Amino acid sequence: MSMKGKKGIIFGVANDRSIAWGIAKKLLSEGAEVAFSYNGERLKRNLDKLLADYYPVCKLYDCDVASEENILKVAEQYRADVGQCDFLVHGIGFADKTYLEGQFLPTPKDVFLQAMDISAYSLVSLTRAFKPMMVSGSSILALTYLGSEKVVQNYNVMGVAKAALESIVRYLAYDLGPEGIRVNAISAGPVNTLAARGISDFTDLLKIHRKIAPLRENTTPEHVGGAAYFLLSDLSFGVTSEIMYVDGGYNTVTVGPISAYDKE
Repeated sequence: MSMKGKKGIIFGVANDRSIAWGIAKKLLSEGAEVAFSYNGERLKRNLDKLLADYYPVCKLYDCDVASEENILKVAEQYRADVGQCDFLVHGIGFADKTYLEGQFLPTPKDVFLQAMDISAYSLVSLTRAFKPMMVSGSSILALTYLGSEKVVQNYNVMGVAKAALESIVRYLAYDLGPEGIRVNAISAGPVNTLAARGISDFTDLLKIHRKIAPLRENTTPEHVGGAAYFLLSDLSFGVTSEIMYVDGGYNTVTVGPISAYDKE
């Protein structure tokens, strides 16, 4: 188990369908010691169920990433409980679902700033807070989506936020590289998660992806978990500042079979 002895924290597990949970399961199966954050009692109850077989090894921390004070408090608690941080997974994204349909243009400033704060800037805040516990060989991983670089109908403000997130990955990788800390992201295909279901017409997006992606299947949390294991382990020691696509090859196709766009 190449993650044996590795310790870290995952932000963004909402339930058993979360991409972040797919990553967590893989890391736990490979011997890693994984801590988790949650935001609110409802999500804590979900985590309690998922981690029933792992207590008391897995530590849980209530964290609102929109609060710098809260992030620092969680980092201090983690330092006291665990001490070292060999990996950090940023699986957080949020935007008012009212604006995840129709045009991007009507997006109000407050909705835009909230999406940027929680979905993108939080990676900076978390990295800054947990960096003192990292050493050469530590790895940071963010989750993104193709809507960051190409227009995906209804993705709107989340696409802009993910574009910022990917840029942040590159700048953090440059800053932390001399200390041997790697920063990467996985651009996953659409996965039927709690957050994704807030996007209008998401089920149609899943159908189209399945018909166009060269592998002809939808992305699963387990697919992402395997790629994350590579990026978070010492297997990827020479890899940083990369956006790895785990989408069945969908990102390489311009149009695909015309029949794929028929919703019937």
